[in-house]
Amino acid sequence: MADAAREIMAAAEKAGCEIVLPVDAVVAGEFKEGAAARTVALDAVPAGAMILDVGPRSVAGLNRRLAGCKTLVWNGPLGAFEISPFDAGTNAVAREAARLTAAGSLLSVAGGGDTVAALARAGAGDGFTYVSTAGGAFLEWLEGKDLPGVAVLRT
Repeated sequence: MADAAREIMAAAEKAGCEIVLPVDAVVAGEFKEGAAARTVALDAVPAGAMILDVGPRSVAGLNRRLAGCKTLVWNGPLGAFEISPFDAGTNAVAREAARLTAAGSLLSVAGGGDTVAALARAGAGDGFTYVSTAGGAFLEWLEGKDLPGVAVLRT
């Protein structure tokens, strides 16, 4: 999907938007609770390893960015949040977003079933301004698209 990624990057640049990507990742050879994991730079992921979470440098960078934001729209966890230790990145950023929301400096909106579950696991869901279980429909609504269920309610 390299061509699609290049198209997205070109569209973002044209719109004056920055795409923020992780700089490090937590990797493991297996996807299971308590699996031996290590943090590596994204350009140093070993063959056969799975990227299962963002790394601590990526988390720190995201949290720094959140401090300068007024609005956050969150859709999807940052890693395999269902099991430890791969929930650390999602938990840390979710808790920081909830903290900033409580402080009144961030409007935080989250959507999607996995997102809701991840925020709940992090203990941060109640700290967000608005949380929706709708995923794709939530994003389409934010884009301004007509949703069949909403259209029916309007008539």
